Amino acid sequence: GVTEAGTLLTGSIRTAVGLGILLWQGIGDTLRVSLTGDPVPEIKAGFDILRALDLRKKGPVVIACPTCGRTRIDLPKLAAEIEKIAADIDEPLKIAVMGCAVNGPGEAREADLGIAGGNEEGLIFRQGRILKKVPAADLLSVFKQELTDLVAEIRKEK
Repeated sequence: GVTEAGTLLTGSIRTAVGLGILLWQGIGDTLRVSLTGDPVPEIKAGFDILRALDLRKKGPVVIACPTCGRTRIDLPKLAAEIEKIAADIDEPLKIAVMGCAVNGPGEAREADLGIAGGNEEGLIFRQGRILKKVPAADLLSVFKQELTDLVAEIRKEK
């Protein structure tokens, strides 16, 4: 671990860089994230570091675009809500949260499931293929159901 790494953001970055290099080279078999404050985020940061290095194949990875002038939804809020919804899933999924329907499905075509905001509506897509066009007010609830269905399909195949 990196001792005295810092607060949540800077400490997570320092730890990811310091440990990531070692883990990528196959050095080490134990991970310790030390952040100032509540220790609970240390656990999430540790798992996220392992997932980023492809050393942990459990739980979803949520990617989100940085937003641009085409974004018509509150993307940071939507991404945070989707992270909460996906937090209890064990299956190693890639979930995309994109700000626009123009580029979203294409840019995130590797995602197992994705959502793209639009003007008064949004899209739900799987691996770049559009499944549904949904009114903005229903976007999160429809996405949640699609995610539930996808997880059920994966579990059935096991």
